[in-house]
Amino acid sequence: MRKTPTQARSKATVERILAAGRQVLVDDGYEAFSTNRVAAAAGISPGSLYQYFADKASILDIVISRYWEDVSERTASALALQTNTTGTPAIRSVADALLAGLEQDPTLLRVLTEELPASRNRDRHAALVTRVRDLTAAYLHAGAVARTRPDAQLTAWVLVVAMENIALRWVLDRPPYPREAVLEEMVALTAGYLSQTDLSGARSDGW
Repeated sequence: MRKTPTQARSKATVERILAAGRQVLVDDGYEAFSTNRVAAAAGISPGSLYQYFADKASILDIVISRYWEDVSERTASALALQTNTTGTPAIRSVADALLAGLEQDPTLLRVLTEELPASRNRDRHAALVTRVRDLTAAYLHAGAVARTRPDAQLTAWVLVVAMENIALRWVLDRPPYPREAVLEEMVALTAGYLSQTDLSGARSDGW
């Protein structure tokens, strides 16, 4: 942003621009995204928009960041609530939050994952994976799984990448499977992975 708004009116204008930017991205797609379209959607002149944003990229960056931050917050909050919970209830809660975060705006999700240049979306999406992975690793490290899967970071990375990709494909591809059925499969897959014997033959308890 060119300048950080301090007055309520300026803050409201910035929020209106960002809301318009998100809507233009959803309605018109990445290729048609422009500052003129955003200004028109926000009901302001291009000159007023340029007081706060240097170009369309600066608007896009915030729209993208906010989207992934929201998904991250939903998932991380669900995980944080499971501190004293183990087994399938904990898994289901986190998987449900991940699905809910991704399905809140499927059209925007499609634009971000299929239309944007990978370099523009990668870092912000990676921040989601890293945050949830680290929280998952801490959760696993504190539980019984740590005895048979000592590399909590690796285990967490496998789980987060697998679950996010299943959720992502269900939201975007809309296969003929109901949400609850997909959620149950995600839970079963995760629980099975955490409870299977490792290469040494030990078995993880508590799942």
